[in-house]
Amino acid sequence: MKSEKNELRLGRLMAFITIIIWGTTFISTKILLESFTPVEILCYRFIISFLALSICYPRRLKVQRRKHELMFAAAGLCGVTMYQLLENTALTYTAASNVGIIVSISPFFTAMLAQRLLEGEKLEANFFIGFVAAITGIALISFNGKTSLEFNLIGELLATLAAAAWAIYSILSRKISQYGYNAIQATRRIFSYGLLFMTPVLFFSRFEISLERFKQPVNLFNILFLGMIASAACFVTWNLAVKYLGAVKTSVYIYLIPVVTVITSMIILGEKLTWVSGCGMGLTLTGLFISERKTGAPRSAAEKPVTSSPKA
Repeated sequence: MKSEKNELRLGRLMAFITIIIWGTTFISTKILLESFTPVEILCYRFIISFLALSICYPRRLKVQRRKHELMFAAAGLCGVTMYQLLENTALTYTAASNVGIIVSISPFFTAMLAQRLLEGEKLEANFFIGFVAAITGIALISFNGKTSLEFNLIGELLATLAAAAWAIYSILSRKISQYGYNAIQATRRIFSYGLLFMTPVLFFSRFEISLERFKQPVNLFNILFLGMIASAACFVTWNLAVKYLGAVKTSVYIYLIPVVTVITSMIILGEKLTWVSGCGMGLTLTGLFISERKTGAPRSAAEKPVTSSPKA
């Protein structure tokens, strides 16, 4: 029981740290977009991530079953290639606030999939109450100060597909965590497939292999931050959080991203906090607390986190 509590605390800590970092990446991406295209940022980011994980843990991953390899491939396709490309493309069609809200419903998709595909991921009323509170809060943050709403069917559809892709990735990462592979090796394998599936897109997008732009310290710093911290380190910590908490419990931490974004904008960009954003932040944090709160009887053995020892 004590070990289980420690794992839950560790999972919550990892999920929280991951979201804190992911909530600040918009600043780095915004800066890099002045010199790079979205596809270039994405590609360079995950190349750096793959290299960083290879240096950190160079041992080759020995996949035990063909099914496991297919899971790695599917996770790379959904969590790296599809999610990133769908979200970035959605931003070219509709407002960032719209995309932010729609992508934030991924915990709902995750919960629905987990009900059917994962053992021990039972839904309770508190999840749905928390979901409504959090989405309401995120809407207040995103539409703060706007007198009219702009919608684009293609943009909203792409953002919805991005949310679904991340939900599928969450389910896949939970299943992969049960195989007992080393977390760094598993994440590196996922990235390798993400880069592989990303390759065909490069032929239809503007992509330049040039190091000139990296001579600017601001570009070099931000791409390294996105690659080494926001991707390499954070995907590992996120996958570990999914292992310890489960796919549904971990996914609700996504609600925090808009809150972190507002706070970061205040500190770095000097933006002011309005009462609407303040109320939105309060509702979002309340929704997270309600959704993540454990209720009911203790979990059965099937619902306990998987703790199989890592394999080299």
